[in-house]
Amino acid sequence: MNAAIIFGLLIALMLTGMPISIALGLSVLTFLFVMTSVPIEAVALKLFTGIENFEIMAIPFFILSGNFLTHGGVARRMINFATSMVGHWYGGLGLAGVMACALFAAISGSSPATVVAIGSIILPAMVAQGFPKRFGAGVITTSGALGILIPPSIVMVIYSVATSGAVVFGPDGGRVSSASISTLFVAGVVPGLMLATALGFTTWYRARKYDYPRMPRASWAERWVAFRKSLWGLLLIVLVLGGIYTGAFTPTEAAAVSAVYAFVIALFVYRDLTWRDVPRVLLDSANMSAMLLYIITNAVLFSFLMTSEQIPQTMAGWIIDAGLGWVVFLLIVNVLLLVAGNVMEPSSIVLIMAPILFPIAAKLGIDPVHFGILIVVNMEVGMCHPPVGLNLYVASGITKMGITELTIAVWPWLLTMLIFLVLVTYVPAISLWLPRTLGMM
Repeated sequence: MNAAIIFGLLIALMLTGMPISIALGLSVLTFLFVMTSVPIEAVALKLFTGIENFEIMAIPFFILSGNFLTHGGVARRMINFATSMVGHWYGGLGLAGVMACALFAAISGSSPATVVAIGSIILPAMVAQGFPKRFGAGVITTSGALGILIPPSIVMVIYSVATSGAVVFGPDGGRVSSASISTLFVAGVVPGLMLATALGFTTWYRARKYDYPRMPRASWAERWVAFRKSLWGLLLIVLVLGGIYTGAFTPTEAAAVSAVYAFVIALFVYRDLTWRDVPRVLLDSANMSAMLLYIITNAVLFSFLMTSEQIPQTMAGWIIDAGLGWVVFLLIVNVLLLVAGNVMEPSSIVLIMAPILFPIAAKLGIDPVHFGILIVVNMEVGMCHPPVGLNLYVASGITKMGITELTIAVWPWLLTMLIFLVLVTYVPAISLWLPRTLGMM
């Protein structure tokens, strides 16, 4: 009954057009003041201790790093390198777009940043070469979603933070800890590469079917020049991920290193960014960071309310008593998250749903890392379908196409992503093989 009241109030406030962060906080405070006797001091204490988390600092640093890279010419050089490697295949520029998105995703951690950085350069080039505008829009909108699956990923950081305070128990009654950020980053590598390959295959197949343009094969000398020019950007992948996996620094320290490195190469190496541009980049990053941190703050309160009212534990008991196994539960989770993707953006969904679903998943014996990757793939799909698919709106601004036309354009790649979602859901080894091989689990 309490769960119905809380979610009913939250949905009612969201339907008024109220920002999700405010709706979260207002729902919690209303319930606490009217229907419980929790002291306000405990709420205030939880509010501050909940966001006093070292790992949360990774979010603004990764956002800052992505903005420096977006404005600093790194994307253009990655596109040139990708084009030199695969441009001569069917749909060459489209394949180069997928490859460039995968590379840029490995240094930005943000899906919209990937769409903006790659799409604003490669989409005009595809149209000029004779590709249909819809084809190019479909490729970039969906491939840009790799930004939250291929590590580093801001959504993975949010999932780890959202579940870190939960007290959960496995099917044997033992305590289950949440997934660390570094383990999630490692787990995202194989699924990210698999999804990039699947999107690339869809692009190649449709280009071959409709005989879209191909580019002349680049010589090895041209490929070497393109690689050398993009090397500084590619080195960031080695620096950040290599540093995390070898234990040289934590994910939060890696985020700070990536921000400094991106600033240096954008301003002093490539020189595509001037000192005059720096305040604008800092302001954009601060705005986005403040928005996310404000949502996290209110989500901490929401998670506190869920825990104090024993809602996740009650739901877990109901599912187990009803005889629903992990197969049916994961199906329900996918449907629930895909529906939530129709009305909310990824950060809000993860912050609201993860603290509720994570204890149930643990009780059913589902690995926290596998569950985290499953949620991230769901968020990828949500970013590419209406009405609030963030990638659709970003791509719409670049292509000057309407949301309805873009929705039609992305469906072949969106179908590929849904098939991949089913695969990731029911084959845990895709997510767990690499971290287990590296001894991180």
